[in-house]
Amino acid sequence: MAWSDVGDFFALDDDWERPGGTISRGDALFTLTVVALSLFVLELMRALGSLVEIDVPVWQQWLLTAIPGLFLLTRRRAPLLTVCAATLAYWAIATYEPLMVSLLSTQVAYFLVVLGGVAWARNRRTMAGVYGVILFAMFLWLVWGFAVGQATSDMVRAVDPGAWIPATIAAPLMLSVINILYFGGAVLGGQVAWRSARQRLGLQEQTETIREQAGQLREAAVVEERLRIARELHDVVAHHVSGIGVQAAAARRVLDKDPEAAKGALARIEGGSRDAVTQMRGLLGTLRMGEGPTSEDSTAPEPTLADVADLAAERDGAVLTVTHDVVEEAPGDLEAVPAAVGHSLYRTAQEALTNVVRHSTAQRARVTVRVGARHAEVEVTDDGRPRAGTSGTGMGQLGIRERVSSHGGAVEIGPRPLGGYRVRARIPLQEETT
Repeated sequence: MAWSDVGDFFALDDDWERPGGTISRGDALFTLTVVALSLFVLELMRALGSLVEIDVPVWQQWLLTAIPGLFLLTRRRAPLLTVCAATLAYWAIATYEPLMVSLLSTQVAYFLVVLGGVAWARNRRTMAGVYGVILFAMFLWLVWGFAVGQATSDMVRAVDPGAWIPATIAAPLMLSVINILYFGGAVLGGQVAWRSARQRLGLQEQTETIREQAGQLREAAVVEERLRIARELHDVVAHHVSGIGVQAAAARRVLDKDPEAAKGALARIEGGSRDAVTQMRGLLGTLRMGEGPTSEDSTAPEPTLADVADLAAERDGAVLTVTHDVVEEAPGDLEAVPAAVGHSLYRTAQEALTNVVRHSTAQRARVTVRVGARHAEVEVTDDGRPRAGTSGTGMGQLGIRERVSSHGGAVEIGPRPLGGYRVRARIPLQEETT
């Protein structure tokens, strides 16, 4: 492994600082738990006679056992300073009473402090430098212990004549392996914890970014749909106002010569104006912005509910078989549907069929138009499943809901219980009174 790989693993060039610079209630509870367990283990060892060789008083044994665990309190607030202070305390305890640092509770507490220093260090290069100094100092300490013979004498209790490795070599090798595993495990564990925290924060930031982008797309879809409604409002006003102008001119010309014809023209003006007001009221219910620039200028009439049959026939082909049904409560109900309502239902069917082709494995689709005295609806069903990798942005469905809600209608969009997908839009029809 090259030094560059080591640097990449420890993220020495990463400027990210892990949050958590305060001492929390959880830190205090964790520290007290470790200290309490350490003292409990100390008393268990005393009951088993494992402390008979320690000469210091009991209160000092308690103090020397609790000190390493207390450093856990600041492991997040000042990680590198804490690990340096804990190392000095560890060295002082080992110098004062070597047997105290060999206790399991002391070893576990110092291990957690070393691990926490790597996991919570703010600057990775500073962390690497501090730990390099600590490990080098520990190495010199071990060398000094072997040089004066104290470490070897403590480890060698009896010499086995059958051993093929001399005790003077086996002792330093054993102690070196133990320290490598001890410090190596703490450092690697701390770095894994740091990288996990870094990854979690990255995922949170990505999630937040996706949420913001989804909101922007949703707002853009609403704006686009409202601009489309604004264009339709312009068409409605232009159509009815021009019709009213023509009927008014006709009524003026025949007012004296043919009063009955003038009365008919005025009645048509009355009906056209009421129809225009009704349609504008429905469109303005959702329009909250001014009219934006139009990308197309077409004088062709907008499609209505009666044109859904042509739409179904246009989409019917080798890839997708589309059938069309019309259900009327009374003959002529289809033609009586207001143009704005019919146009919205037509766009709903158009968007639904487009989604079937783009995002579904369906082979058959059915478009059903139902019209009565009180409501008009269009329903598009298919027999397919969502096609992998083709999930849309949802703007089309949002446009359907926005368009239908402008008329006080309701939309049902979702999978069918027995398979396939269904889009159903239902708009109430307001009966006009004279």
